Amino acid sequence: MKLMSCRSRAASVSCFTLAFLMLYCHIFSIVGQKSESALIVSEHTEGGEGAGVDEDEEVTVDEEEEEEGDLEVVQPTEEWQTLKAGQAVPAGSHVRLNLQTGQREVRLGEEQLKYWTQKHREEKETKSSFSPDELKQAMKKMKDDLNHDQQDSVSSTFRPLDELKREMAQLDLLVETDVQIMRRLLDQFNSSNTTMQQRLSILLELEYLVHQVDNAQTLCSMGGLQFILEGLNSSDFRLQESSAHVLGSALASNPAVQVKAVESGALQTLLTVLATAQAHSVKKKVLFAVASLLRHFPYAQRHFLSNGGLQVLSELFRTDGRGALRTRIVTMLYDMISEKELISQAGLDPVMDASHEERVQQYSKVSLQGELLEKGWCSLVPQLLESSEHDYREKALRALLAMVPVCVEQYRSDSSLLASLVSLRNQYQEMVRSEMILGEENSYFAEIVDLIDALQVKMNI
Repeated sequence: MKLMSCRSRAASVSCFTLAFLMLYCHIFSIVGQKSESALIVSEHTEGGEGAGVDEDEEVTVDEEEEEEGDLEVVQPTEEWQTLKAGQAVPAGSHVRLNLQTGQREVRLGEEQLKYWTQKHREEKETKSSFSPDELKQAMKKMKDDLNHDQQDSVSSTFRPLDELKREMAQLDLLVETDVQIMRRLLDQFNSSNTTMQQRLSILLELEYLVHQVDNAQTLCSMGGLQFILEGLNSSDFRLQESSAHVLGSALASNPAVQVKAVESGALQTLLTVLATAQAHSVKKKVLFAVASLLRHFPYAQRHFLSNGGLQVLSELFRTDGRGALRTRIVTMLYDMISEKELISQAGLDPVMDASHEERVQQYSKVSLQGELLEKGWCSLVPQLLESSEHDYREKALRALLAMVPVCVEQYRSDSSLLASLVSLRNQYQEMVRSEMILGEENSYFAEIVDLIDALQVKMNI
């Protein structure tokens, strides 16, 4: 009996000891685990926020205190926030105690931060992606807004033309078109109260306007051509000069005005002024008007020859001592000869339109070559070579070359011309050598030498 009681006591002690050890291990495992409500204590130094975290400590927060009462739940973010008294945070949040300020701070935990960052990125990508229809609507709205802004900008910067006209009318500053200006100028020119100086100013303004083809034609339709011709017949040389200038500018490269001028008798008036005018400046402007009227207009050239135009020019050539009028005359004759030659050469083309054939027929009626020979131009043009101006000599040589077909016999028998050609060739050849020494090639003087050589070849000398 004693033996059995001892054994039972030993078994009881062993069971008790085993139970105590199991309870001790359980308590130790509980104490060793981190509480979900633990705080991380962070102490900051004066060096800055990042450098102030020297160590982190876990601080257990009494769960009973958090469960007391209804607490305000703070939604943490990726940045640290200060927790106030009576505030609670969701589970999994990262909480620390700032030893420098003595306040608790909270932000998202590591797992929450990863989830929040991924979710934020997906939301941003979702917001930044648009469907094609949404993009079209957005672009249309932008275009409408831009047009509206531009209209507002133009409206705020510029005012309507009608409003400006009303204001200028109050200031006697009406906006006039070219047609209105020319009408007003013609009325003033025809007024008996207009002085000579005012008429000259009007002609100067008209000369500027008629450089435009439409304005020149409009001026003729207004009757302005008749006023200009009356100015050419004036006894005042200043009015003659200005009128001839306006007429020449209106005729230049303007076939419609050329036709109206011939029909109005402008050619006869110009030749009369050339034959009777005394002022050199008047003759200069009238020659300009005659050249503008004859250029590319075979009908006018034929009337010019039939009305003794070459005779008038020859008299003017002989009396001109300065050489400027001579050069203009020779240039005009050269242009007339060249036009006819170009048309004749183009006539060899088998494919021609009706208008070109008509022009060829018109030029065929202009007997310019025979008139030049008859009026003595074969001996007049070489006189221009006596000028000291290189430009005058060049134009004379070009005209002489163009007149070779009808004047070659006169050239060969003109000893003065032959001597001039030899002298000029030697002179310009020396100039060319001097320029070549200086490194200049293809000079202007070399062109003159080529003209002399070509003329001598055609004369067979």
